[in-house]
Amino acid sequence: MKKGRDFLREQVHNAVMQHRELVEAVDEHRDQAQDPRFRELCARWLPTLREHQRRLEEYSDTLGGADGLKKAIGTLVGTARAAVDAMRESDFLRLVGDIIATRQAQDTFATFAAAGDRIGEPRLAEIGRAGERSHDDMQRDFNRLAQDLFVEHTTEGGARAPMAAD
Repeated sequence: MKKGRDFLREQVHNAVMQHRELVEAVDEHRDQAQDPRFRELCARWLPTLREHQRRLEEYSDTLGGADGLKKAIGTLVGTARAAVDAMRESDFLRLVGDIIATRQAQDTFATFAAAGDRIGEPRLAEIGRAGERSHDDMQRDFNRLAQDLFVEHTTEGGARAPMAAD
């Protein structure tokens, strides 16, 4: 395992690729969604996700060392995700996948927030805090819709459930 600045660089590059997958998934799901609530939720969160992606990429660029192999692997992973997504034939399953990816990003940002403070990287800490807050809010919104869809799909006639409370 790498140490020092090399470790930091590698983890930030990994976060860039991981978060890019989330942004691309939410963008695709906005276009694929049958349920207007899911489309709207994706559309509402995309600008925030793109801003976090931009900030991660800018910080990653300051660290240097993003090699072509990692970018190629990221592209392959994206293609594999798209294939898996195609098998998820329902908004509910796509939404659950987004929730999982959002939680993973939230954990990564939380690590950056705490570790950035501890290692004297204030920009990493600030990116981490902002990302953690946003992804926490996004996860809450996506979870509410997942709960509503679950109820709707399990009740007779598929009647729309009242929106989940905070």
